[in-house]
Amino acid sequence: MAIGRPDSPPLWGLVVRAAWRRARRRLRAGPVYRWRYTGRTPERVLIAPPDLRLPDKQIADEIYHGRYPLAGHMIDTGGQSPFQIEFADVAWLRSLHGFRWLRHMREAGTELAAANARALVTDWMTTHGRRIAGIAWEPAVTARRVIAWLQHSTVVLQGADLAFYRAYLRSLAVQIRYLRAMAPEMPDGEERLRARAALAYSALSLPASRTALRAATRHLASELERQILPDGGHVSRSPLALIELLADLLPLRHTYANQAEAPPDALIAAVERMLPALRFFRHQDGALALFNGMGATVQDRVAAILHHDDTGGQPLANAPHSGYQRLASGGTTVIADTGAPPPAEVSHRAHAGCLSFEMSSGRQRFIVNCGIDEFGDDEFLPLARATAAHSTATLNDTSQARFAIAPRLAELIGTPLVGGPRKVAVRRTDSSGAQGFVASHDGYLHRFGLTHERELLLSPDGGMLEGADRFYGPGGARPAANGRDEVAVRFHVHPAVGIFRDRQERMVLKGPAGDLWLFTCAEVPAVVEDSIFFAGIGGPQKSRQIVLSFRASEFPEINWRFARVHA
Repeated sequence: MAIGRPDSPPLWGLVVRAAWRRARRRLRAGPVYRWRYTGRTPERVLIAPPDLRLPDKQIADEIYHGRYPLAGHMIDTGGQSPFQIEFADVAWLRSLHGFRWLRHMREAGTELAAANARALVTDWMTTHGRRIAGIAWEPAVTARRVIAWLQHSTVVLQGADLAFYRAYLRSLAVQIRYLRAMAPEMPDGEERLRARAALAYSALSLPASRTALRAATRHLASELERQILPDGGHVSRSPLALIELLADLLPLRHTYANQAEAPPDALIAAVERMLPALRFFRHQDGALALFNGMGATVQDRVAAILHHDDTGGQPLANAPHSGYQRLASGGTTVIADTGAPPPAEVSHRAHAGCLSFEMSSGRQRFIVNCGIDEFGDDEFLPLARATAAHSTATLNDTSQARFAIAPRLAELIGTPLVGGPRKVAVRRTDSSGAQGFVASHDGYLHRFGLTHERELLLSPDGGMLEGADRFYGPGGARPAANGRDEVAVRFHVHPAVGIFRDRQERMVLKGPAGDLWLFTCAEVPAVVEDSIFFAGIGGPQKSRQIVLSFRASEFPEINWRFARVHA
């Protein structure tokens, strides 16, 4: 089976579309359009949808004292309104204006927390509600705010007088009309789907005509059918996108039912595909595999989402549309990236990690990718997305793809993945209880004339993972000794795992619970080098990696093995 990447538009095409969207957004936010967002104010909130995101009453207390721990940054406003702070971290500002933190006030459950929530909403309406501009009115931020204001309307409106109640509903109505106008102009991907979900929430939670509900449902269904792949993955190939979207789509499904409305078939089908897909990426310790934008896993959050999984099925072994393979036996789990990059417009989280894999044994991850630090400095993201940060092979210290572009362009179109494999061939090799696959990619073919092929085979008892990495030119030709055939095969080791050599000088990996795995390679010596694990729950951590370095012209195929050692 060959998985090809749809031809992405040239970089200039992304630039033109982004510039056009920006111009249209400015037009729609200007005085010519502003009158279109006024109109009838809803009389009441019919229902407050549930929120699956984890609350923490301690954060409500921090916010009451003027400290805002958002997007990985703590900012003390010193008594000033947080909505008057203009020069904070952009991610912090987006989180602030998205209002998801209202769930912490709801969790606190006190009149003081409700009064604080109401005061902050009043602050926002006074400082940003009258002028559509800036981060506060980015369509993606507006969509999150609309959902949050609906989900937590009970705490915001608790003890409110009639004047506030009307102002709150009037502001919601303006935001919803604005979002309805902007949704078609949003870039492709997760945020546009969330905007459609926000409009469906509003049509269910506020008094709306049948026509408005049907339109919102139709647009939502169309976006779901386009973005959620047949195997349940998201078109961006990001495990993180599954968590984020399910946290919005599961409550939306319940909201349809609570309002005695039939959820669209596309919503039901998408959720039923996405939940097993989320399980697909899950190691036995509860963490999600570190592919394409995934950072540290908040395991309770994943568990809260999977609590709603009524399918009861085991994860798929093969996710051909998303481009991943899973091998699982005897307490050992292997998850591998065997897909081409996603379309450029949804590739801002995509990594150059084709044919990388992760391996866990029991509740311990042994071999990992480096992942990302979601709240870290942006300058480290290119390092985390590079091929060398993944457990796969790198040719000539070069990534399979690039994502660092001129700063002025990045400001307009972000950092899409450019280049990379266009064709990834995959074939399962399951036999007699063993599970495996053979996959290859052409990410280095254009630059270095070589194709990388990797074969993995997990034994029936899960006690041995055998791997082979092969390199060949067009037509299967042996690599030429041209100085452009230097290979480094990396196996990044989880920070909790120790590495030492036994009496036979063999490399042994030791988990914190005492599990031992022996690593051997028949052709070239293995060395240990420093690495960095970006996806630590407390931030980046020092780690180590096993590296096999050689020339493809000398060793067009190497064979290696991880074998469990029984004490």
